[in-house]
Order: sequence, then C-alpha cells, then structure tokens
Amino acid sequence: MIIKTPRLLLRTPTLTDAARMTLLAGDYDVARMTGTIPHPYTEQQAAEWIDSVLAGEEGVVFAIERDGELIGCTGYRPFSAKHAELGYWIGKPYWGRGYGTEAVAALIAHAFEADGFIYLAAGHFTDNPASERVLRKLGFIVSGSEMRDCAARRTRTPCMTYRLDRASALAGLGTV
Repeated sequence: MIIKTPRLLLRTPTLTDAARMTLLAGDYDVARMTGTIPHPYTEQQAAEWIDSVLAGEEGVVFAIERDGELIGCTGYRPFSAKHAELGYWIGKPYWGRGYGTEAVAALIAHAFEADGFIYLAAGHFTDNPASERVLRKLGFIVSGSEMRDCAARRTRTPCMTYRLDRASALAGLGTV
C-alpha cells in the first residue's frame, strides 16, 4: 500500500531501509522519544524489525519518504475492532518542517477508512513537546497520563495519553 501526501510518500518498509533507519532512528534524540527503539540501534535490529513488519507482527506500518529518501516511520497497532494506537518517529534532520503532522494526518485518514475504528489512541513522553503539538494539531484530546517503558532510556518514563474519535478526526482532517 502507498499513500501520497503533498510532500511525502508513505510505503511499506523494505530491508533496504535498514541502514538509513539505523542512522535516523538510532540517534539517541530520536530513540529516546519512542517506547521501543533501543539505543544503540544496530542495522541488524532494524532489519529484524522490518522482517517482523513484513510478517504482519507490528500492525500497520509505513516508511515515510521525502524526495526518495526515508525520513521516518509511522503506523498503528489495533487493540480491538474499535481502536488502535498510533505512533511515529521522524529523523532529527527533518524535525520542525511539519512532516510528522503531514504523515500522521494521512495515517489517521487511512486507519479510519481502512479499518473502521471508532477511535485512535496515541501518546508522547512528557518531555516531547513537538509530539504534543502534532497530536493536538490533529485533534487529539488528552485522556490521561501513565508511566511507559522507554527502551533507549532503559527506564519507565512519564507519558501523556490522547484519544481521537472518528467523527472529530474526519471533520478536522480537511484543515490540516
């Protein structure tokens, strides 16, 4: 599956992405804002993760491409027929350009259309104001807070959780 946005291409990750993924996601500043990317992050670990994506073990995952280069990943994992939790990361050289918002908006539209969820959930560590801005801009509403594992930090980390209902999302996506 391929999703095109004005500036990005969302596509299935391939094993040829492993080296670039290691370079971008392996940056501590990126990895520490995710729950599951360890630091250091090896090319072998990236290839194993891509294998698990291709085997259908990671939910729905897209590589985010800009001008033919991988710049990040986004996806969602269904938790029931009613909802899924989404996540994303953008490589540090591409921060602050709106790519996260653009990619996640496309992911939201896909998730609601393809899977018919009633709502989507998301979260960000409390020291990640950039992800907070992305989620709020896309219409997510705070639903709580909790401690979540962070592989890169090797500790449990405070996390804000959010929810986006289908009707709110579909009404608001046209303004992103």
